[in-house]
Amino acid sequence: MWVGCSEAAGQEWKDVVRILSSDVTRGLCESDVEARRRTVGYNQFSETKEDPLWKKYLGQFKEPLIVLLLVSAAVSVAMRQVDDAVVITIAIIIVATVAFVQELRTDKALEELKKQVPATCMCLREGAVREYQARELVPGDIVHLAIGDRVPSDVRLFQASQLCVDESSFTGETEPAEKSIDVVAGINGVNTGSNGDASGLPGSNTSSSLHNIAYMGTFVRTGRGKGVVINTGERSQFGKLFRLMQDEEAPRTPLQINMDKLAKKLSIFSFGFIGIVFLLGIYQGIPLHKIFNIAVSLAVAAIPEGLPIVVTMTLCLGIRRMAQRNALVKGLHTVETLGCVTTICSDKTGTLTKNEMTATWLCTSERDECTLNGVGYECTDGKLEYTTGYSQKAYDAVTKLLETGMVCNNAQVVGGQLMGQPTEGALLVAAWKHGIYNSHEKFIRLDEIPFSSETKMMAVKVENKQSGIIEWLVKGGVEVVLADCSHYQYGSSPLPLTQQAKSNILSSAQEKGRQGLRVVCLARGSTPKSLVYIGLVGIQDPPREEVHAALDLLYHMGVNVKMVTGDAMETACAVAKAVGMQLVPGGVFSGNHLDSVDDSQLSNILRDANVFYRVAPRHKLRIVKALQSRGEVVGMTGDGVNDVVALKRANIGIAMGKMGSAVSKEAADMILNDDNFATILAAIEEGKCIFHNISNFVQFQVSTSIVALSLIALSTLFGLPSPLNPMQILLINVIMDGPPALTLGMEPIDEDIARLPPRDTSKDIITPRLIRNCLISATVIIVGTLWVFRSEMLDGVVTARDTTMTFSCFVLFDMFNAMSCRSATKSILELGLLSNWYLFVALAATLGCLLGVVYVPFLQWVFQTEALHLNDWLYLVALASTVLFVSELRKMLDKLRAGGNIWNSFNKTNKGYMGLSRIGGSSGKSREAKLYGLEEV
Repeated sequence: MWVGCSEAAGQEWKDVVRILSSDVTRGLCESDVEARRRTVGYNQFSETKEDPLWKKYLGQFKEPLIVLLLVSAAVSVAMRQVDDAVVITIAIIIVATVAFVQELRTDKALEELKKQVPATCMCLREGAVREYQARELVPGDIVHLAIGDRVPSDVRLFQASQLCVDESSFTGETEPAEKSIDVVAGINGVNTGSNGDASGLPGSNTSSSLHNIAYMGTFVRTGRGKGVVINTGERSQFGKLFRLMQDEEAPRTPLQINMDKLAKKLSIFSFGFIGIVFLLGIYQGIPLHKIFNIAVSLAVAAIPEGLPIVVTMTLCLGIRRMAQRNALVKGLHTVETLGCVTTICSDKTGTLTKNEMTATWLCTSERDECTLNGVGYECTDGKLEYTTGYSQKAYDAVTKLLETGMVCNNAQVVGGQLMGQPTEGALLVAAWKHGIYNSHEKFIRLDEIPFSSETKMMAVKVENKQSGIIEWLVKGGVEVVLADCSHYQYGSSPLPLTQQAKSNILSSAQEKGRQGLRVVCLARGSTPKSLVYIGLVGIQDPPREEVHAALDLLYHMGVNVKMVTGDAMETACAVAKAVGMQLVPGGVFSGNHLDSVDDSQLSNILRDANVFYRVAPRHKLRIVKALQSRGEVVGMTGDGVNDVVALKRANIGIAMGKMGSAVSKEAADMILNDDNFATILAAIEEGKCIFHNISNFVQFQVSTSIVALSLIALSTLFGLPSPLNPMQILLINVIMDGPPALTLGMEPIDEDIARLPPRDTSKDIITPRLIRNCLISATVIIVGTLWVFRSEMLDGVVTARDTTMTFSCFVLFDMFNAMSCRSATKSILELGLLSNWYLFVALAATLGCLLGVVYVPFLQWVFQTEALHLNDWLYLVALASTVLFVSELRKMLDKLRAGGNIWNSFNKTNKGYMGLSRIGGSSGKSREAKLYGLEEV
């Protein structure tokens, strides 16, 4: 019932119509349509049934850390510690709800993909052309295509009049594809499989040459045509892309993997801790049930219920900050993943370039050269500059050249939107920049020879309304047009054009072609074969101005950038050089070459290759997967339908907000609202600093947990009175695991962290360095708190003053510890005392709460405290501040041990590690990175 694209392209259209039992003059009858639909179904895409909302919400509780917290809550209830159970449950609900809401907003890519298929189309049935629903089409239907239509299914054309179809969303090529009805040579109508197509998706090595096939979802730019439907629904090339997207699952982010590992380590720690306490309890002769109660309670307390909330809050804050920097992030964990990106695979058209063909250079027949600035199909900010010097003679020559391009033209630009060929639109805008707006009104068009891939030229016969002179205006390929030129224009008179002059013109055009320009030759004459050469116009899809600087910074930050485009090699290499990509010998490969290598060979190729041309969607997907198999964290940028599968598979899919299709934006994890490639830099900086802040919180949380567990465990196991009563312990959990800890996730971006290479995702959050830092801080706090407790209870009796002094000492120690945990490497003076004012507001609130507990009578009764004197506070502040001073000393010694100058730590202008580089996927590390001990972050 179906005919594959390659099979149909390799046969005469009459044979294809016969195979499908159709009739180009009458179409199918309704009974045939119904019979075929029962076999092939509707021309639409089937989707897997989505889970109900309640099931999606419960799915949030499968995360290992959430499961661990659920177990902790259950144990707390069993131990009758309801307060702990309530706190843990609230934390779980908050995290699960935020993640659930975020998920509901992200999975709409398939819906947007379906919108690329038109709702209606013009179809011939039972001898009459009427409008039908596109979903009702079946193989064998005869469809009519006109300018502005979207193709409703894969169609084998049997009539094409100046038909050009925009396939850029599939192929990435800016120029519309010319269509004809001729058989494609070299295919011979071989059926290549169940789908009947070996070529894969449009943009592959063969489908780009299937000039007699119009693909579903593409856009008719010019002309009109008729064809027979050969594939519908998921059998179409568009359907294959849809299925690929359905089959691909987005990988788990590095942060999610790190959280999974942390949950496992916490589980092991909890069981290990229970075992140690059991052994010590048995050694002390404590009853088994009491040992069990103590051990389980402490193990539950060791699990940081605040961690999921801090992570969620930090990621939400990162999303908000990135939105202010024109990057819209759709997934919470996506934000941090950006800081791990090691390779960015960038599309060319619309990402590195503007996707707006623009005339940038012209040369008249008298060798007057001009450059044109401004980009796109509006000329409000564009103008023409004479590089060889302005004169009236040069002005007249340029006027004649651009007038020729404007009249030999079928394009229109309305409100900045092009209707017609991009090359012709560029010529129109170039004429406007020169002040020519209505040249076509001076002429009457008498005849036209349309552009074709065979002739590579277009000609129009016109009559001048004033002089009555009739002449042909011609534009096309340089070699083709020059072959018909016998003279060149010099002033008002034509002069003979010698072979040497033609060679010079060709050399000039070839040189511009190597620079990435598409050079158009223009001429005029009495006949199409007797022409006078007028000049050349160079047209290009210009690179984005900010890309060059952004690439330099990415390279310095240790991020590789690879161009992956469906365009030709010459264009791809020219753009790569223009934007400053690091091209190496043998680093340019085609989609054809990728088809000839296996996965292991591809992995080796990717080590050095950074430009891939003539690639199809399946090639982009293979490249992303091969990079990921090498341990790379891949960011993929794109703006077209052909990018969506790779966008979904990549660790970070990045779409263009202005020029990107709705499909690519829904499939991506991040959208650049300003289409600015440099915005990726801001996103990467944010991602690195988010993980840095989470690590700082973990350091604070772990050190606090060690102190609390040690104080209670030591006093219980060795028969000492408890230094804190239950209500004081509860308050410490609330106020110290609360605002001060949360605000560590709000630390502003650290420029030094932002310039480091991508972090090693194989390393856990809890590194040996972090454990060392925690143990140093915890030891100081434990010794100081026990010193106060021991000093206060010299009489052997625990009084309200004793517990108040101990409680206040512990809280003050944690406040100073929170200040030191703002950075694992930098002094608080480097960071700035008030740069994170959220933290100091939280500390002020904590201090206010502490003073209330100590001085408010009702709270004194609840928490069993009593008022302290001023001398007591001075003593406690002096003692508690030692944890900050020890931390500052440790940071200073770390820098000295790394060979740094400690005085640089106080010089805030000593910023940046721009010497960092990444070659071949391995992170380079500068002396400064080691100096600050950040290679483990």
